[in-house]
Amino acid sequence: MRKNSWLQKFLYFLMAILGAYIIYKSGCLLALEGRLQKASEDGNIQRSLEDSAMRTWASAYTAAVEGKEAGNFWSLWMSQIAPVFSYAVDQAETGNETDTEGMSSLQAENEADTEEMTAQAEAETEIYVENVVTEAQAEDTGTVKSNGTSNEMEETQTESVETAAEDETAGSQERSAETETMNGKETAAEETPAEETPAQETMADTIFAQALPQLSEYSYLLSNFYTVDADTYADAELLNADKLLSADLGIEQDASVPQIMIYHTHSQEAFADSVEGEVSDTIVGMGDILADELRSYGYNVIHDTGVYDLVDGVLDRSAAYDYARESITAILEEYPTIEVVIDLHRDGVSGEEGDFVTKIDGESVSKIMFFNGLSRDENGDEISWLPNAYLSENLAFSLQLQVLANAEYPGFTRKIYLKEERYNLHLRARSLLIEAGTQLNTVEEEQRAMVPLANLIRQVLEM
Repeated sequence: MRKNSWLQKFLYFLMAILGAYIIYKSGCLLALEGRLQKASEDGNIQRSLEDSAMRTWASAYTAAVEGKEAGNFWSLWMSQIAPVFSYAVDQAETGNETDTEGMSSLQAENEADTEEMTAQAEAETEIYVENVVTEAQAEDTGTVKSNGTSNEMEETQTESVETAAEDETAGSQERSAETETMNGKETAAEETPAEETPAQETMADTIFAQALPQLSEYSYLLSNFYTVDADTYADAELLNADKLLSADLGIEQDASVPQIMIYHTHSQEAFADSVEGEVSDTIVGMGDILADELRSYGYNVIHDTGVYDLVDGVLDRSAAYDYARESITAILEEYPTIEVVIDLHRDGVSGEEGDFVTKIDGESVSKIMFFNGLSRDENGDEISWLPNAYLSENLAFSLQLQVLANAEYPGFTRKIYLKEERYNLHLRARSLLIEAGTQLNTVEEEQRAMVPLANLIRQVLEM
């Protein structure tokens, strides 16, 4: 058959439509199985099938229009089908053990009571997650900022000190007697120092440990945490949750030297109610707020406000990443102590404003999205002219932030977006590209988003 013939295009188009329909309907039937009931109710299966159908249709249609070889077309199609059905099979094999955990055997055997059992399981899960996060927060000595600084932990520490002072006085005589029996030896505490556990590690470690059982399954991780661009491919080796969540991204805090840099490849991005010419209403203004929030945690932050997307006064983003790279590289050479590089953007989307807003502490906050350039093409092959020695660290940074955000600020983050190019994320191991808000969000919603974002970054860097 001649390449690019109308018949080939028609057949590809027809296969794409049928393929999307088959995937969707087959998955829906699987979802009706009793063992998949919980996953179906949570929306995991339905959401995965819908996403897969759309990606399959888009890939197939593109292949048909461009006249790509059938082998390439099928590989694109299968790459979208496999993760969804793998997830469905895994769910069927494992069953709904978590739904019946904690219920009496009588309830478990009573199939007619399915609705009551499901409601009870969901309630238990909610309570369990809340307890895990609450316990982790209680162990974290760092004060978490969210629309103001809390003094509760400081008060608790003061009470503990007072109680300890009373205990010290009451038990002084006992300790004196114990000391005499040691025949002049040093105290046991000096000989065997108590094991210390860094307080800042507790919250993140606990959250990661709770998330890993599910995230270790590639198909689940891919479907629920990532959006993969049509021209990009990410395999299980690249998206290894065990490896990414165990990566040590902590830095030694030292406010005497620059440690974090924030810049904006697209400095002209503004919001729904931005005042023209008012820099504080643009993404650069949001960078000022984020920098101040991070400084409040004790970090030395450089905020580069250079303009890279205007050429002779005309908006031109075609070479913005090239212009930014030259300038940022010079800054990093001047300040080699910088370990974290954040490119802060504002996304451009279609849809309704409500799709990109969430509530934190009762206030409207714009959603954010972490973005990774993979330096890999649609076949998963490395793009030779865009090397990135820090790709694994980049992916670890975004995933750790995403998992923490899901636990502490549900709904605050959109799925991590993966795209084939590099986007200057090769400049440091802890490089991060953030799409903060959209053109549909207000300035105030965007300003509020910088507070939880800074807190998430702080937690990863303090691990």
